[in-house]
Amino acid sequence: MASFSTTATVDDPRITVGDGAILPPVLTGGGDDRSDSGKPDYATRLRRARLGLVVALTPILMLFVSFTSAYIVRQGLPTLDPQTNLLVKDWIPVKLPTLLLVNTFVLLLSSLGMELARRQFRGEAVLASGNAAPKSSSSEQNKMPWLAMTLVLGLLFLFGQWAAWKQLAATGFYVSSTPSSSFVYLLTGTHAVHLMGGILALFVASIAVLFRRALATRSIVIDVTAWYWHFMAGLWVYILCLLEFAR
Repeated sequence: MASFSTTATVDDPRITVGDGAILPPVLTGGGDDRSDSGKPDYATRLRRARLGLVVALTPILMLFVSFTSAYIVRQGLPTLDPQTNLLVKDWIPVKLPTLLLVNTFVLLLSSLGMELARRQFRGEAVLASGNAAPKSSSSEQNKMPWLAMTLVLGLLFLFGQWAAWKQLAATGFYVSSTPSSSFVYLLTGTHAVHLMGGILALFVASIAVLFRRALATRSIVIDVTAWYWHFMAGLWVYILCLLEFAR
């Protein structure tokens, strides 16, 4: 009895290159919320950047919490007078210069400008994130002045702090004059150092805008810088209230 059989060939999805090497098949799709280039999308990158900022701000927050605790405790601690061998209270409240109120207004105004810049760039980045090739907005030229304004006001705030320290020194309150004056310089000086980090971040954000980096990149840099700047502004208001009322 005759039998018939059929044979069929199936194309091997493997790809061969020289010397018999085999490359695995390339898989596409999968819905992993990534772009065609394999990079995370805008929302994912923004979320990661903000998480990194929170991690970076945590030690700064803990540092000022420790300063606050030391400031309050030191007020009630007496010290030994070497002449009388008696415990005396050496905490002399420092009259803060009025210029600090002006500096506070300048910093809050700069925070407002930074928030306007953040919202403008974020709104455009969200709209462009769904496009294959994000386009620059025609109103992009109107965004740079907000960053420039924040940068100028930030530098003005630092200059105002230096002028306030000069006023304190003119009234006889130096760093080592009294425990209270030492804390004033410690708290305001430490805040100024961290604000310089925000100034540096503003320079980076401005450079990213001037050199027209990718829209998503610019938005993320400005967003993280803005939240850091807001934190510095809120921290300064807290320090000012602490020095003014907790004495």
